[in-house]
Order: sequence, then C-alpha cells, then structure tokens
Amino acid sequence: MTDGANFDLSGKVAVVTGGSRGLGREMVRAFSAAGATVVIASRKMEACGILATEIQGQGGEALATECHVGYWEQCDALVDTVYDAYGRCDILVNNAGMSPLYDELVDVSEALYDKVLDVNLKGPFRLMANFGDRMVKGDGGSIINVSSVAAVRPTPNEAAYGAAKAGLNALTLSFARAYAPSVRVNCIMPGPFLTDISKAWDLDTFKKMAEETIPLQRGGEPHEVVGAALYFASNASSYTTGSVLKIDGGTVFPPA
Repeated sequence: MTDGANFDLSGKVAVVTGGSRGLGREMVRAFSAAGATVVIASRKMEACGILATEIQGQGGEALATECHVGYWEQCDALVDTVYDAYGRCDILVNNAGMSPLYDELVDVSEALYDKVLDVNLKGPFRLMANFGDRMVKGDGGSIINVSSVAAVRPTPNEAAYGAAKAGLNALTLSFARAYAPSVRVNCIMPGPFLTDISKAWDLDTFKKMAEETIPLQRGGEPHEVVGAALYFASNASSYTTGSVLKIDGGTVFPPA
C-alpha cells in the first residue's frame, strides 16, 4: 500500500521518553494525530501533564508519567505502568537525552560522566530490553532510538554524549537482530534542531555557522522529525530494521 493507511497508528500504544518537549513533543503530537494512544514520559511530570491535557482536548488518549531513564528501577516502573494501563506497547521511542556543558575535558567529573551515559545509553538499553521482550511475546512492535550526529562527528564539547550516542547506534543494530522478525528497531540521528534547548544558543553565531557548514544552511525545525518518526513507527517501514537515519541538513557526509 502506498496511501495514508500505511501510516495509520489507530489502536497502537506509543511510549515516548523525553516526550514533553522538543522533538519528543512533536512525535507525541504526530503519533496521536495518526490515531495512537500516547504515553508521555519525562522527569518533569507537570510538563507531561500539560501535553497530555492538550492531546485529550483534541480527542486523543494520552497518559502522563514521570520517569528518569537514568535509573533502571524507574525504567522498569514505566514498563509496568504502560502494561497495567493498556496491556500492550506497540511503539517505543527512546528520545530522552542530555548533554551538560563543561569548560574543559578535565573538568568532567565522574558523576557527570556517569549521568550522561546513564540517561543516553544505559536507560535506553533497559527500556529496549524490557519493552522489546514483551513485544516479542505479544504482537510485535517498533522501537525508535533518537541518537545524534555527535555519534559520528563529536566535538570536544560533547565527548561523553557523543560516546553514549555512538553506543546507542550500536545498540540499535544489536537489538534489531535480537528481536527480529517481530520487532523492528531503528534509529533517528538528528543534527542541530531549533528546539527548546536552542534558546540557550547564540543564534546569530549559529546562523553564520549553519550557512557555512550545513548544506541546507539552517537548523532543523522540530516538526521536521515527524516524517521519519511516523515512517519508523508505522507499517510504512515494515521491511526496515537496524537502520540509522540522519536528519541533519547534510551536516555529516558519508565517508568517501
């Protein structure tokens, strides 16, 4: 099929970590518009609740839940919450992430390093393992990881973050093979997007840099992640697993 029915998510349950803002919020809205019940998970319950209320006000079904993915007990609790509420999970998006600023590499403390790896790599591993295992035993599903171009072109300002995201790319391939054929596991690898975090950027400097180094000469708008998210979440990608799709305006070129 090539019509819109391929992207229909009616009857599906979609869980999005880091779902209350940025790219996660756009994916939550898109999944709901496509017919899915959405579970919005993040460390900030109030923000999750606000988005859930918005979705419900538009006639959708949404559940807000607090989850810090850096802690496995909270990851496990999220799995139980979803299955207690709906009895299934069809789509998992590992979107939660963090990349704290630091002055010099020598200033990166063990606690900061651990926190970055916990949120960006350890938590997604646990969620993929638990949700994926239940998906395999149920009706299958789709897992979408959200990586970063820092995985393949890290700067000195995101050393631990880049290492974690490179690990997430690798986990995508491992889990795709482990849970095939009933569960597809893919990864979106974004470049610079003008989400909430861009408010802290020097946008004039960024604009100049984008014009010089990004072929499309700008940062991404949050809604521009939606096409890839719907593709991976839906039957449109029924023959796609283990893929890492960069959405970066051409920032990262493939090796020669």
